Amino acid sequence: MTFNCSIDINESVEKVSEIFLNPDNLKYYQDGFIKKELISGSAFKKGAKSKMYYKKLELIETILNNDLPNEFFALYEHKHMTNTMKVSLIALEENKTRYITEIEYSKFNGAFIKLIARLFPGMFKKQVQKWLNQFKIYVESQK
Repeated sequence: MTFNCSIDINESVEKVSEIFLNPDNLKYYQDGFIKKELISGSAFKKGAKSKMYYKKLELIETILNNDLPNEFFALYEHKHMTNTMKVSLIALEENKTRYITEIEYSKFNGAFIKLIARLFPGMFKKQVQKWLNQFKIYVESQK
């Protein structure tokens, strides 16, 4: 399952990149986020592995490429699913940035999550768009 989401943010591409790459900001726009812990490699560099803790789940992030604002590409592994996320930030104007993300779920583990993905695929996209909307609000409040 693959889908795209995007949002326009009233801020420079440099500022959006800076906020995106600061894990301390995740708690402001990703519901239930607790912390991000580097396991190996250098933070936000290709090959870096981190454990991400949320109230209801834990997952492993592996950075596959980080060339923001052009591209941030990462693999996310959870006991019930595996997905990749590709983020591109495009400067539309001096203080306007388009945030585009492509999510691809490559594996669902377990009958329940497979059923949810099959019956309610829009639920996954809705959650990602919600986080993009919350990210926009957070970035624009940092002026």
